Amino acid sequence: MAVAEDKNTSIKGGEFLIKETPASQIFIPEEFNEEQKMIADTCRDFLKAEVWPRLDEIDQAKSPELMASLMDKAGELGLLGTVVPEAYGGFGMDFNTSMLVAEATGAGNSFSVALSAHTGIGTLPILYYGNEEQKQKYLPQLASGAWKAAYCLTEPDSGSDANSGKTKAILTADGKHYNINGQKMWITNGGFADVFIVFAKIEENGQTDKNLTAFILDKTISGITMNEPEHKMGIKGSDTRQIFFNDCLVPVENMLSERGNGFKIAVNILNIGRIKLAAAALGGSKRVAQQAINYANERKQFGTSIANFGAIKHKLAEIAVGMFATESAAYRVGQGIDDITVGLLQTGMPEAEAKLKALEELAIECAIMKVHGSEVLDFVVDEGVQIYGGMGFSADAPMDRAYRDSRINRIFEGTNEINRLLVIDMLLKRTMKGQLDLMTPAMAVGKEIMSIPDFSADEDDSIFAAEKKVIKNLKKAVLMIAGAAVQKFMMKLSDEQEIIMNLADMVIETYVAESVLLRVEKRIGLSGEEANTLYKDIANIYLNRAVEKTNNAGRAAITSFAESDELRVMLMGLKRFTKIEPSNLKEARRRIADELIAKNDYAF
Repeated sequence: MAVAEDKNTSIKGGEFLIKETPASQIFIPEEFNEEQKMIADTCRDFLKAEVWPRLDEIDQAKSPELMASLMDKAGELGLLGTVVPEAYGGFGMDFNTSMLVAEATGAGNSFSVALSAHTGIGTLPILYYGNEEQKQKYLPQLASGAWKAAYCLTEPDSGSDANSGKTKAILTADGKHYNINGQKMWITNGGFADVFIVFAKIEENGQTDKNLTAFILDKTISGITMNEPEHKMGIKGSDTRQIFFNDCLVPVENMLSERGNGFKIAVNILNIGRIKLAAAALGGSKRVAQQAINYANERKQFGTSIANFGAIKHKLAEIAVGMFATESAAYRVGQGIDDITVGLLQTGMPEAEAKLKALEELAIECAIMKVHGSEVLDFVVDEGVQIYGGMGFSADAPMDRAYRDSRINRIFEGTNEINRLLVIDMLLKRTMKGQLDLMTPAMAVGKEIMSIPDFSADEDDSIFAAEKKVIKNLKKAVLMIAGAAVQKFMMKLSDEQEIIMNLADMVIETYVAESVLLRVEKRIGLSGEEANTLYKDIANIYLNRAVEKTNNAGRAAITSFAESDELRVMLMGLKRFTKIEPSNLKEARRRIADELIAKNDYAF
């Protein structure tokens, strides 16, 4: 298996399956500098001062004024312009710093949703696709918070199939305006937005375009009406509405990018939203973990803190391992986006185009992290409720809101099911286009499972040599099953969604487990093995978890299509590729939990 050597020749999206990544190449959160940490602290201080004391008020607000005022205050601190270039009134931060901001504000419940919608899907379409006049007009106002933004894509009959929207745009007879008519739903910030990014299909001579076109609408345009805020399970303080566009005359110069380019805009902006959601979910997870650890230390039963019970220690350690894993992989992706961007800029590519190309390149990893981050958050809040026990079910305790607010993240930015399908779909499409060679190593794995296993001692005596071999074997398991499934179903594989999702789970666990291992290896290189014994425990626990999940998903996939000798051979291959030396994970969890309990906080 080849090794990627240089940051400027970073491996391509999905290529982690067939290439080893050296620990020196990845970024780890421990490498954030003091300025970046200060920015994150500013975000956390804002939540402590302005948001957390008012969570009930925010959720019970009958009008959008409170959220709008919080956005104003965030704008005054510069939190709305982190990625906007300085030329347009922002700070021009790199992508990984913007990820850190997303994490730090991700613990803000409904407020974090409003902030993310404004700074992400509301602002970025103009930043990346707007012409110079549009950027000059809108970006400074959006970066300062003087104007708030909303993104209008989803319609009642178009959820995951975004390009099926029915909103129409017809050019007026004088050629100066587009007349837009349609309905949008689930529009975050709809009640107080000044600027709407609206997607519609242009109709001309009775023919409707196949693809969407994007437009910028100012709230001053007549014909924009909306329903009252939606009643939702969670994120109740987020202003979410249906919006109607009735004969809205939009100047032709407000078309964003080119005609028919709207679907591409939507897809690329979703890539950003997915990886940023992983960071935000991490921030929410850390907040819930802190509360759960505090409660476990304070709550007394049978004459002692419940934190002293093994069952509670198991839960605390498991949530810590999951969060550490999301963090490790998310910032690996974030830095990868920055590294690819730098490489493209060096070729003379314009900055906005370079950033979009980098995000497009790592779209697979963005989808992976969206799934992982949102599901870790759901796991953390569920265990948080359980640690609180009866009080966890009380609306007077913090787990009630955390539990309800977390659930939307598995639906936001494309459901997790859609993202799982996308992971495999993108891998296979890149293979068919010759952008990614998965078939050669898949064929090699096919030959390997028919050969006698190599029981010779591994000559690699470096740290994590055994663990890296496990990771290499997990990749082989993915290639073996994916290769066999493609051969079995050919072009009809897309109809086998259950198998595709099994494969996606294998890919996700492999990528994240490798990210954890590389982070801990790099930490050891920076501060020594003795200072990282607990981190080695985390890596070991997660690797064991990944092996178990990969084995289960692989078995489910194989038994869904293989029969007779093929079934037997593939199950033998899966068993060979999902082996790991047994270790005392109970004691490893207890060591991790003891550190959390002693620090009374998430300590990693």
